[in-house]
Amino acid sequence: MFELRSLRVPVVQAPMAGGPSTPELAGAVSNAGGLGFLAAGYRSAEALAEQIHHTRLITGQPFGVNLFVPQPSVAAPAALAAYAAELAPDARRLGVEPGTPHPDDDDWAAKLDVLFELRPAVASFTFGTPDAETVARLGDADVLVLVTVTSLAEAKAALAAGAPALVVQGPLAGGHRGTFDPAAPPPADDLETLFGRIRHHTDAPLVAAGGLTTPAAVARALAHGAVAVQAGTAFLLATEAGTSAVQRQALVAPGFTETIVTHAFSGRPARALVNDFVRRHDATAPLGYPEVNQLTGPLRAAAGAAGDPDGTNVWAGAAWRDIRSGTAAEIVRHLAKEIE
Repeated sequence: MFELRSLRVPVVQAPMAGGPSTPELAGAVSNAGGLGFLAAGYRSAEALAEQIHHTRLITGQPFGVNLFVPQPSVAAPAALAAYAAELAPDARRLGVEPGTPHPDDDDWAAKLDVLFELRPAVASFTFGTPDAETVARLGDADVLVLVTVTSLAEAKAALAAGAPALVVQGPLAGGHRGTFDPAAPPPADDLETLFGRIRHHTDAPLVAAGGLTTPAAVARALAHGAVAVQAGTAFLLATEAGTSAVQRQALVAPGFTETIVTHAFSGRPARALVNDFVRRHDATAPLGYPEVNQLTGPLRAAAGAAGDPDGTNVWAGAAWRDIRSGTAAEIVRHLAKEIE
């Protein structure tokens, strides 16, 4: 079975659902000595299988696949209806209608079947931990399991399910937080403190994540005991990334000056650049994933197609100003240049 300590360069490319994660990006990162990742979120099981096959044409090195763990929705019908009404003026301006909320487990069982059949080197999980039976079956298939955790309690739950390694995600991470409970209060601990609490509890390999966009930040995380670091925002401007044109534009635009953790786009807490959509809807958006994500989907797609970064989600970590353009291999080398 693959071991994280075997990486030539201890840099993991975070899975970024919705477009940025591509076979080309995952393959290039793995070829550069790191660990590339595919993001299964929002894709069908069939599309995921195709991406795994595609990535294997690009690299013979290990790479990973990330799945969203389904959880019961916390959406209230009345709150969803009120939010749909609030979104209506935005939708009219863009020439679309808000989406229709419906139950969706992101094709969970079928995607697990893809993992069991195609056996990528690593399977990581976000929004929860798979049960002990699933963890054991993946281990029997020689697939290393990683579970993303944002608290000591989540780490204990993942370890109790048999997870052999964890991704410890700090509060500065871009995109969706991996928290098991979307209604949980904002974390009080920074990455270093959270990592220390979990490190004190377990000897399992830990990957540090969240706000790691510079060589100094990477070296510091490794010095505190991380077996590797996971970086997502740092790869958003990579040549091989599927980052949309509107997101690439916003990430380098001087008019965007801060990030915020909001559930206005998806119904789950996620860090994004503060734009007009956030300013209009952050205070009133209800919790409720995937229903809120479905409501806003047509609006975000239309704004993206129109090249309007103020009308769609622009996921980014708090340290996005430090990222750079270039090939994935160049970014891996840059992030690793202060590793002793």
